[in-house]
Amino acid sequence: MTYLTNNLKVSEKKFEMKNKATVAYIGTGHMGRPMIFKLLELGYPVQVYDKYPEAAKTVIEAGAVWCNSPQEVAQNADIVLTNLPLPHHVTENILGENGALNGMKTGSIWIDFSTSDYHNTKYIAGEAKKKGVYSLEAPVSNLSHMGVDFGNMSFYVSGDKEGFDASQEVLNDVGKISFFVMSKIGEAQAVKLLTNLLCYTAIVVLGEVLIIAKTCGIPLDWMWQFMKASQANSFAAEQISPFIFDGSYDNSCSLEIAAKDSDLTVKLAEEFNVPLPLGKIIEARYQQAGKTYKFSENYIIVTKLVEDENNLDLRIPGFIAPSPYGLNRNYVYSNEFVKDDFGRIKPYPYQFNYNRPEHKLQEPLEEIAQTLTELMAYINYLVLQESYKLGQKIGLSQDLLVKVIRWGCGSSWVSDNENSYQPNDRIVAKFKDYNFQQKVKTPTINKIISVLEK
Repeated sequence: MTYLTNNLKVSEKKFEMKNKATVAYIGTGHMGRPMIFKLLELGYPVQVYDKYPEAAKTVIEAGAVWCNSPQEVAQNADIVLTNLPLPHHVTENILGENGALNGMKTGSIWIDFSTSDYHNTKYIAGEAKKKGVYSLEAPVSNLSHMGVDFGNMSFYVSGDKEGFDASQEVLNDVGKISFFVMSKIGEAQAVKLLTNLLCYTAIVVLGEVLIIAKTCGIPLDWMWQFMKASQANSFAAEQISPFIFDGSYDNSCSLEIAAKDSDLTVKLAEEFNVPLPLGKIIEARYQQAGKTYKFSENYIIVTKLVEDENNLDLRIPGFIAPSPYGLNRNYVYSNEFVKDDFGRIKPYPYQFNYNRPEHKLQEPLEEIAQTLTELMAYINYLVLQESYKLGQKIGLSQDLLVKVIRWGCGSSWVSDNENSYQPNDRIVAKFKDYNFQQKVKTPTINKIISVLEK
């Protein structure tokens, strides 16, 4: 691991404006804006459109050119990028009455950064081909805003290889790395969905582990530090916990998108006849959250289900997540970063290696914490195997799966150290011996254990 001081918005590359492709960007939300800023800083001419003009205000101030419709924004563009919440939004913006395809020139490239239904993407690509337009799907890694803001963003790309070759420089400029997974349009969506499965599972389980810890009298800040120093550490344990502790539930993404993605994952597995026992439990939990709370709520609110079920909250008094997507929307990340052996980076206070809390708890609390983290690691391992099976079924090599998961899910002890991790199913019996269910409700973990016992 190395340490560095850097400003992610300043690139080391120098380009001549005349060599830059003209980029049209449709969708200037949480994900789109940082990418547009990066393109502008690198000298790309950028034209933008969004259903809500106020969402484009800051990028226009930075130099982007506003257009009044998808058709208008696509005119004279070499590459048209879409980054939109739901499948029907993509269809409307590309194929609608004033859709982008009407304005695109022969030989131009459409790249969809959205996580969409792959049948929908294939249909749009078929219509684009009639006009001589290349189509690529390049869903953004599940690091989400963490990838964008930290500089680790990766793309899984499928579609027209000629289009990928012509646009790879743009993709690698706006992100960290891009993987061409296969020529069949739609398969990149599948890759994104299997990485989503890992993250969403870790998030739901995290909430229930924290509620057990609180019920047992383990301080939440202590438990967080303990988790980060254990085999249970992951993107969720490290970077999602703060949004639970401050009650913001992460302002970067909506519950609607998470519920949509988890539903698409289960449907994809069913289509390819891949058993997804843990994935189905997690998908059901997100659908339950969608029925309990508004879809416009933040996606980490799925963890509030277990808070409400136990009439407890998981707040740490005075705690504020170190992120502009938490309670402090004006938070600015540190300029000091750490870099691991894979090339992924994080700003302080995040690290790649953590120490256990110096303060010791009375027994049996530390033993309970150890049991909880061992169970978290085991579940992370099991859902990783489900993701592998799904990826292999759609035709991805194991080597490629390892790479896209590593970049798509961020640092996770289990996936990063899979060769040395020794899964032990005895942790299930050890967990059950505590009889936590007598004093705390953890429906997701209970269902997972029931599946494992079968």
